[in-house]
Amino acid sequence: MQAIISVRNLQKSYDSKVVLNGINLDILPGQIIGYIGPNGAGKSTTVKILTGIIRDYEGSVEVNGKPLSEQVLEVKKMVGYIPELAELYDVLTPNEYLQFVGKLHHLEDHVIQERIEKMLKSFGLIDYQHQRMDSFSKGMRQKVLIISGLIHNPSIVIMDEPLSGLDANAVIMVKELLQALKQDGKTIFYCSHMMDVVEKVSDRIILIDKGTIIADGSIQELRTYENESLEHIFSKLTAGEDQGVKAGEIVSALGIQKEEASNDQ
Repeated sequence: MQAIISVRNLQKSYDSKVVLNGINLDILPGQIIGYIGPNGAGKSTTVKILTGIIRDYEGSVEVNGKPLSEQVLEVKKMVGYIPELAELYDVLTPNEYLQFVGKLHHLEDHVIQERIEKMLKSFGLIDYQHQRMDSFSKGMRQKVLIISGLIHNPSIVIMDEPLSGLDANAVIMVKELLQALKQDGKTIFYCSHMMDVVEKVSDRIILIDKGTIIADGSIQELRTYENESLEHIFSKLTAGEDQGVKAGEIVSALGIQKEEASNDQ
């Protein structure tokens, strides 16, 4: 099967700081990829390159056989991007904003309105569709962002902390949504710090640290012993020292005996 996303020797630096240092990836259609790493590892930079936001990089990226550097607009038509934080037009209502996004993707008016109403209803926002978004909570805004990234029915969905601010029921619904999108053959590139969610939804997990891929495989392939959690694998490969030691140092700084803190839990 041909890769839908192919990355070769991807490198990116800001002044003298190397952010990505030779990333090589082949992602197959219909996979949910969990892309994880510590802060500053290069996750968001990778996402911004794949979505065409960052254009000045070294190496090559092909999406569905199209070179990203040469056909960025064609690639963007295939991609839905759901960021953690985005500047919504607060003076617009969800309906107005999603109408705007739908028209950018050249969807027909009746298709846009039908999708808006169905998706807003699913997210519990149908009663707010004509209310200005400057009064919305973070979770409500995040739901609108998710809808805006899916409204054109993209074949590739790139998510950067998509569950940020969502309530428990919305999180469950989004996890079910990811499985439904996968069954439809869509490719999901899922970037998150929520290890338990990544472990449960991902077919393949890619761990990046200091701009380099240090682990790549299913959760079963990444485990060194049975039932080891992704959180433990992540800590073991990236922290460089026992996190319990660090926790002990913090409580010691507060004048608390770690043994006492443990006994109270």
